[in-house]
Amino acid sequence: MKALLRGVLIWFALGLSQHVLAQGYPSKPLRIVVAFPAGGPIDIVARILAAKLTDVMGQQVIVDNRGGANGIIGTDHVAKSAPDGYTMILASPGAVAISPAVYPKMPFDTMRDLATITLISTTPELLVVHPSVPAKSVKELIALAKARPGQINIASTGSGGLPHLALELLKTASKTDMVHVPYNGAAPAVAALLGGQVHGMFADLPVLLPHVQAGKLRALAVASPKRAGLLPDLPTMTEQGFPTVEAVNWYGIMVAAKTPPEIVARLHEGFVKTLADTGTRERMVGRGADPVGNTPDQFAAFLRNDIARWAKLTQTVSIKVD
Repeated sequence: MKALLRGVLIWFALGLSQHVLAQGYPSKPLRIVVAFPAGGPIDIVARILAAKLTDVMGQQVIVDNRGGANGIIGTDHVAKSAPDGYTMILASPGAVAISPAVYPKMPFDTMRDLATITLISTTPELLVVHPSVPAKSVKELIALAKARPGQINIASTGSGGLPHLALELLKTASKTDMVHVPYNGAAPAVAALLGGQVHGMFADLPVLLPHVQAGKLRALAVASPKRAGLLPDLPTMTEQGFPTVEAVNWYGIMVAAKTPPEIVARLHEGFVKTLADTGTRERMVGRGADPVGNTPDQFAAFLRNDIARWAKLTQTVSIKVD
């Protein structure tokens, strides 16, 4: 009986302490961890968010870059952080949806160790080729690859990342043998493409858009359900006959599991208000990120579907990363 009473008192005390914590939240600066180096598309979106969120939450919001291992290092840091709502991750599919399927060992379990707040934005993958490649559509690129089996080289930002999986979707849909050439990040991959060392590549639209606009690269398609607002005349993969080639990058806010529901709700409210701000939305759209802002449950359902989808593909094409 005493043991039962002690357990009830401990449970009550823990619940009360979480309630008190939530009541005074936030009382110090917050951190948005970006699991990639500064200057990339996800880092830019994080800093746009942090600027407005600082006003909304009444506390400074700091962007903390912790790059490495395709986003796994920074994400693991948040998964193992105190569940108090002060440390968040601006997550992307590479670390939380794709890596569990391609890495034999993961330091965290996405759905067990992290809690969803809201889906921030989506960004389509863009397929481009070097101007010297005689292809002005996806079908023409496929025809070229069939005429030159094993000779068309397509770069990616790294094995097991979304651009790589976008290529695998295209190879599977078209039954075409194109050579995947992985690079350590977007910068060296783009440099190789601009230098004509590879024929084409998939990458986030913001990464490639300046080179397309400058005429240094030719855009063939976006791998999204609808056309991109920044390239309204460019057809989608579906419009060109490849409906299964859908690869959309996304960013979403997550925190450590067991973060009190009151704090999850407060963070959700803060980010929804931030995304509703006209200036914030305009800055994000100008960077190729389409704002979303859904509920924690909706984001969780979206994430589970993404995990299942990429797991199925990686099993089909046997993608593994050591």
